[in-house]
Amino acid sequence: MLAFKVPKQSANDLRKFLLIKEWIDLDFKIKTDDKSVFIPLNRRLEDYILENLPLSKWGNIEIVNMEFESLKRSPKSIKEYLQGKLDDEKIEDLKKSFDIIGDVVILEIPAELEDDKYSIGEAALKFTRRKAVYRKSSEIKGVIRTRQLEHLAGEDDSLTIHQEYGSRLALDIKKVYFSPRLATERNRIASQVQEGEKILDMFAGVGPFSILIARKKTVNIYAVDINPDAVGFMKKNIQLNKLKGKIVPLEGDVREIVSVKKIKVDRTIMNLPGFAWEFLDTAVDSLVEGGVLHYYEFAADYKRAISRIKKAAYPRDVEILGLKKVKSSSPGEWQVVVDARIS
Repeated sequence: MLAFKVPKQSANDLRKFLLIKEWIDLDFKIKTDDKSVFIPLNRRLEDYILENLPLSKWGNIEIVNMEFESLKRSPKSIKEYLQGKLDDEKIEDLKKSFDIIGDVVILEIPAELEDDKYSIGEAALKFTRRKAVYRKSSEIKGVIRTRQLEHLAGEDDSLTIHQEYGSRLALDIKKVYFSPRLATERNRIASQVQEGEKILDMFAGVGPFSILIARKKTVNIYAVDINPDAVGFMKKNIQLNKLKGKIVPLEGDVREIVSVKKIKVDRTIMNLPGFAWEFLDTAVDSLVEGGVLHYYEFAADYKRAISRIKKAAYPRDVEILGLKKVKSSSPGEWQVVVDARIS
């Protein structure tokens, strides 16, 4: 195969340059002799490319043809781990995406791969180097937002501590809802919060929104969830993290809590995309004049979400501050978020 022959004293600089260009064949081991280093190329470089390379800066460089020792490269995906163990057609059916929560992995395995689920689980365990692998065996159900999980590989231990943007979040994936795919969105919201705000986190779960915000800003947050396990973990997470702000964890129906405690805030977060619309009246009532609402919904576009917000807020004015597709939820459907100011 083709390779660059380069003097030893210049080899490291040239190697860095070729890595940036993605021209090194990483499946083969670089060779050396007393004076030179031989770097395997993954393509034939055309003459016009060679003519425009500053090769002289690295000394007397030649292009040679030689054999290289193959490297035992670690697989770059679960699918690569399964090559030779499953038929190629079956491997293609396996979804690329999976969730890593702390040291636990959650897979989505289609029904047609039912007989191979344990092989897939072992591959995921080796690839991710986590302690446990589970498979989603039901959709998210009920007001406490939990799903059934089937253990596939590693320890059958669903308790973990997840880290994102500096927050440490203790949770049990069998008892509470948590999505690591919302990390960027949580950070986006936290970056908008101003010092001294009062905030309502209506469906707080184990507290990922609230913890991140209170770590960054001196705020007061009412963090509500109806799942007692989630609230229990939220209390642990308040202790696990060094907070600038104050979080008040509250267990129960957020409609009753807001009404009884007469909660009024500058910002309300509604991260319950399947059912948040049912709580819009409560969310609007919680906001002071000029307060900001972050409303999440599953939809193909933003029209229905905006319409629902305006209907719930009437006769108050609604100013749309931002629209965003957070993540895909199904073909043609997204989890969307509408940021709105309610005056």
